[in-house]
Amino acid sequence: MAITAVVAGVAALALVAAALWIWSHFDEDIKRARARSTHGSTLIDTRCGPIEVQQAGVGVPLLVVHGSGGGHDQGMAFAGSLAQHGIRVIAMSRFGYLRTPMPVDAADASAAAQADAHVCLLDALGIRRAAVMGGSAGAPSALQMALRHPNRVSALILLVPLTYKPPTQADSAAPMPAWVENIMMRLLGSDFLFWTATHAARNQVIKVVLATPPELLATASPQERARVNAMIDNILPVSARVAGLRSDTAVGKHLAPLALETLNVPTLVVSARDDRYGTYASAAYTASHVAGAKFIGFDQGGHTWVGHDDEVMSEIVKLLIPLAAP
Repeated sequence: MAITAVVAGVAALALVAAALWIWSHFDEDIKRARARSTHGSTLIDTRCGPIEVQQAGVGVPLLVVHGSGGGHDQGMAFAGSLAQHGIRVIAMSRFGYLRTPMPVDAADASAAAQADAHVCLLDALGIRRAAVMGGSAGAPSALQMALRHPNRVSALILLVPLTYKPPTQADSAAPMPAWVENIMMRLLGSDFLFWTATHAARNQVIKVVLATPPELLATASPQERARVNAMIDNILPVSARVAGLRSDTAVGKHLAPLALETLNVPTLVVSARDDRYGTYASAAYTASHVAGAKFIGFDQGGHTWVGHDDEVMSEIVKLLIPLAAP
């Protein structure tokens, strides 16, 4: 009996020690994540409210509209390298992400309202026209900006975009089961749960949250592996992004047809067939209805276009540099 009690006591102490070790490492990581999420950004007062923004480079203005789980930091991670090619990268945080607050009325966080806020930001920065790049869940407001404010948009770029396609058109990937979506939203609602998942089941997080086949990373370059892993790590602190995530989920469930045929702006659309969010079919549909749009569709790459980042950035440079003022 005494031996059993000793064993139980030792086991209990071991569990406590393990819990303390785990919490200590989580605490260190989340503090670094919080510091990283504000690094390089400023909060700008606009007539649409405060908007967080980070900028790099000089040249053709490019407003970078991030996807779910993002913020100015995700936008800069996507497009920061373009600053080396005569492009002024303007990465902002959308409603409910990091330091950009949600509107008082959550119903005012529609893609159209976000698009109007994008223009408010350009006004505050003194920019008359800019190219706009919408990635994933940033695509709806980027599209709305081009439609609602055509005189303010010089070019449109949609990366693995969350956009409408007719229900009669086949999906390019099986829809995410409701139970998987529920688990993902729980993970994305807790810093500790998400941090734990990235350490205990990282490949599953890449598969479910980044919608990218994790096996692609096995043959990817070190630079590409680092880029994708940074995307995962930079979602923390997710608690500072959860309001935007929930809003994006609502917007994504109510996508409607848009007057794409009225767009008259240089347009580039990119996706991959194995994107687990199924953006390939909707991206192809969108590109086919915008006059002169260029569609780049990869067979592999997932939602993070693994193995194709250099090509994608090169295409963006080719699209934007001719827009530079003489």
